[in-house]
Amino acid sequence: MQDQLIGLFPPGTELDDHGALVIAGCPVAELAETYGTPALIVDEGALRARARAYADGLAARWPNSRVTFASKAFPCTAVYRALTEEGLGIDVASGGELALAVAGGADPAGLVVHGNAKTSEELRMAVDAGAGLIVVDNFDDIDRLELILAGRPGREQGVLVRVTPDIRPDTHEAVSTGQAGSKFGLLLPEARQAIARLRGSDRLRLDGVHVHIGSQIMDTKPFEQAVEAVAGLGTFDVYDLGGGLGARYTYEDGPPSVDEYLDALVDSARGTLPGAARILIEPGRSMTAEAGVSLYRAVTVKHGRPTFVAVDGGMGDNLEVSLYQQRFEATVATRVGGGRPVRLVGRHCESGDVLSEGVPLRDPRPGDLIAVPVTGAYTYALGNNYNGARRPPVVFCRDGRHRAVVRRETYGDLLRRDLD
Repeated sequence: MQDQLIGLFPPGTELDDHGALVIAGCPVAELAETYGTPALIVDEGALRARARAYADGLAARWPNSRVTFASKAFPCTAVYRALTEEGLGIDVASGGELALAVAGGADPAGLVVHGNAKTSEELRMAVDAGAGLIVVDNFDDIDRLELILAGRPGREQGVLVRVTPDIRPDTHEAVSTGQAGSKFGLLLPEARQAIARLRGSDRLRLDGVHVHIGSQIMDTKPFEQAVEAVAGLGTFDVYDLGGGLGARYTYEDGPPSVDEYLDALVDSARGTLPGAARILIEPGRSMTAEAGVSLYRAVTVKHGRPTFVAVDGGMGDNLEVSLYQQRFEATVATRVGGGRPVRLVGRHCESGDVLSEGVPLRDPRPGDLIAVPVTGAYTYALGNNYNGARRPPVVFCRDGRHRAVVRRETYGDLLRRDLD
């Protein structure tokens, strides 16, 4: 069981001679002493290796292609910088993500701008930044973009049409986006109308189509079906096939590997898409989840049925459990593996503030460090100030060295925006 547990942490995670976790060569006790808890620890080497696995794997299968990071999974300037340095494009879904991506050195030509309710301000930002592609989610996007570009004579903007193929993968309802009734994209008849309109535009250049059916998907079949659906819309220069590959959060999870996912996607593309077309993919969760570890300190232990172990973080830094009922494993970081099941809870005034139900912890005591693996996706993005919590730092580790890339919030930060 200990080996299984270690397998959920970033590749290369080890135990020292005393049985304590060492992440990217950095002992957890040293990280806690330096940065405090809670803290989000990121194995930078693992993050970069995952990016290279995606980029190299896709290029080997379909040379005219690019991997574009779905940055809503981890919209952190240092993450943007690392993945940009590895050659990835960046997918943004708001003006804030666009600003962070540019600050992180993202190539504007490699930006893909998403959103089901993009404001005129955000579209103007995208155009001004020189974003390579804007994904048209609705007809209002077309209206707004044409008005914006009317004031820029000679300027043309590349766009993709987001298609809703009426495919419902086996995932949580909140992260399923490809079915009829989704707020995202256009069903096939409406997508055809948008394509026809864009082909007649003298300001918007229709480069192709986009499809994304959801997140945390554990089967390749829905991805193949999505490729077939957009292939039926015609011949284009670009096909953005989205993302959605699941991450392994628990012992029972068995997502396809990156290679299996790419094989399925490209095999389907070879049978249906033009050979000269450019393929884009947008991994998010599967790019960053495994590289992240949340480090907490136990504050109280209440023995009973169940035994509660309460830590100094919770739903302020990990909303995935409350929003999606996502399961996380955990361990005492200095006594890894084993133990009896407990209810691992946070410090917020909410009964739903549960980090993991029935997770085995070995002899948990107040003051122990508790490590929760696979928290590199959406925890930072969904961080909040519930109960006045200060959002934790982000710490990059690599080859035994560590550095904070985001500092811990202060109480002064909580007051800084007040005007009265």
